[in-house]
Amino acid sequence: MAKVKITETVLRDGHQSLIATRMTTDEMVPILETMDNVGYNALEMWGGASYDACLRFLDEDPWERLRTIRKNIKKTKLQMLLRGQNLVGYKHYADDVVYEFVDKAISNGIDIIRIFDALNDTRNLEAAIKATKKFGGHAQGAISYTISPVHTNQVFIKLAKEIEQMGADSICIKDMAGLLDPYNTYELVKAIKKEIKVPLELHTHATSGLGSMSYMKAIEAGADIIDTAISPFAEGTSQPPTESFVAALKGTQYDTGIDLELLDKVTEYFIPIRQKYIDSGLMDPKLMGVDINALLYQVPGGMLSNLVSQLKQANAMDKFDEVLNEIPRVREDLGYPPLVTPTSQIVGTQAVLNVVMGERYKMIPNEVKMVVKGMYGKTTIPIKPEIVKKIIGDEEQITCRPADLIPPEMDNIRKEAAKYMEQEEDALSMAMLPKPAVDFFKSREQRKYGIDLSLLNEEDCVYPV
Repeated sequence: MAKVKITETVLRDGHQSLIATRMTTDEMVPILETMDNVGYNALEMWGGASYDACLRFLDEDPWERLRTIRKNIKKTKLQMLLRGQNLVGYKHYADDVVYEFVDKAISNGIDIIRIFDALNDTRNLEAAIKATKKFGGHAQGAISYTISPVHTNQVFIKLAKEIEQMGADSICIKDMAGLLDPYNTYELVKAIKKEIKVPLELHTHATSGLGSMSYMKAIEAGADIIDTAISPFAEGTSQPPTESFVAALKGTQYDTGIDLELLDKVTEYFIPIRQKYIDSGLMDPKLMGVDINALLYQVPGGMLSNLVSQLKQANAMDKFDEVLNEIPRVREDLGYPPLVTPTSQIVGTQAVLNVVMGERYKMIPNEVKMVVKGMYGKTTIPIKPEIVKKIIGDEEQITCRPADLIPPEMDNIRKEAAKYMEQEEDALSMAMLPKPAVDFFKSREQRKYGIDLSLLNEEDCVYPV
């Protein structure tokens, strides 16, 4: 058994899970050289919600963050999270956008791209895996882990084999809601390791209190890599702590080879940053405890808080339990999608509407219609004909890969972004998040020239003769 490798998540999922991805690049830079010497398998530091948060909340260019971290990290691989055909946005993009994005991510410094799809429809991973391989990156195919009457371990084993056959360089079991329990983890990891030749990584969250136990059983079953977060940004809705695993495995056949004293410098650095976000109120102590609701309702933490705010707006908090009972019913109606962005929001919103309106499917959001139509991909099991009829009437369901219906988009996106572009990557920001990107571009102009150029018309400008 080779030593267990550690992927450190503090620069992305650690702070995404605990402080809504608000850590700034400036807060990361001073510790990067030390982290580079730790001996991590990789630093997960980009993608997921970090791209959105940079543009929308931090007035930062996500591409500049990537380049800055790459400049300071010379030995360790950099890793990002990509939502398959959705990239880092919230809809399907054409294949030419996928190829352009992956090309730019790798040329700016990304080594490993973890690629997942909310429905586990492998057709939605296809373009991103091919693009990653084409541009010389490591393509990691991820399985979105979930629990339902139809999600047996066999389903996940089959997915792992399928993703490996698509050319993935490694496989990740991505347990976004912390639903894995230790003994099932052991069975699942053992079974997948028997079927695949590429490395297997496990990603979970400590939300349900089972994360560390599941990691230990995964290691015993042969997992090659685990995702952990340095302790100031670990536990609660984040990952289990890095230091605990380095200490627990020291001197065993699984020894990570990481020096605890060097790691302690990383811990010490992030303690005041954690305190800053506790003081500001952004790090909520509620997120740090064990949330057993994750196991009872299989609802990720972010989805629960979303439901509460929707019910408060509708002045219907007394219906909370009713909504929690409605979620599994809606999920069954929609073919048991895993509950991860965007399907968790889609299922949750429909459950709230069913309860608040007093009638199921009286009001149906467009996104629910798109799921039923097949625009997000293939569901785990086919949606029953009577549900299809109720939600989309006589409209036809699509059976092809959704992106096959999207014509090339990059040329139009470039034209739209032309007046703001300072780098080719700006067109991709415009594609992913049009409004936050434009707001950022205007702010960047203002910083550069001291005025907001977007307010000027051509005729207002006086040119020297």
